[in-house]
Amino acid sequence: FPKLKIIAEEDLADEHSDDVDLTLCEEVLSKLSEFEEQFASIKEEDIVVWVDPLDGTKEFTEKFLDHTTVLIGISVKGKAVAGVIHQPWYNFQTESGATPRTVWGLDGCSSGVHGLLKGQPMTDKHIVTTTRSHSNKHINSMLEVIGADEILRVGGSGNKILHVLDETAVAYVFPSAGTKKWDTCAGDAILRAAGGRLTDMFGNEMIYDDSVERMNSQGVLATLNNHQWYLDRVPDSVKQALSPK
Repeated sequence: FPKLKIIAEEDLADEHSDDVDLTLCEEVLSKLSEFEEQFASIKEEDIVVWVDPLDGTKEFTEKFLDHTTVLIGISVKGKAVAGVIHQPWYNFQTESGATPRTVWGLDGCSSGVHGLLKGQPMTDKHIVTTTRSHSNKHINSMLEVIGADEILRVGGSGNKILHVLDETAVAYVFPSAGTKKWDTCAGDAILRAAGGRLTDMFGNEMIYDDSVERMNSQGVLATLNNHQWYLDRVPDSVKQALSPK
């Protein structure tokens, strides 16, 4: 696929690894018939694959292993359409040890998101998730305005999006620059497949073509429901700080 574009946080190695499993996933292949017409018109040069081989690097070095994920997002003509979030150390602190999981989704797939391991049902508490280690006054201002009952401060964009998908948080709120397109493309596509949304703090959909700015300069907001409720409460001071200069 000489025209396929792959953009990654880390440099891509030229050499081939014998440890890579090239077996095609039958579960994924079984869903592709739903997309024959949609995929028929796609050109190779319209596809961009966004890869973060270790999302949550800081948390990895600090032994918060369950915060780290591997992210693969696929966009077509700038729109996130497919995503994979692999969590290799999920529940690593439990007595039984880590149970790796892979969550994936195709936007428009009737069977929705695959690989979620549902835990306890969502409570009535207003729980949001945000950054563990990159807070600032604008993030704190937004959190104060929305009045969350509980704030999950965790590392890794992929991990935060999983909290929303798992319904252990109702929103991922990050009104600041800091994340990159390879941090959000996979989760964006999976949220679409689940009926959710991922936008910047102005409500704009993220664009993922190969010429786009890598930084998500206007922040990130991800939800399964009530997305507009959060957008309506973004403080003017935050909007001013995030507006393009």
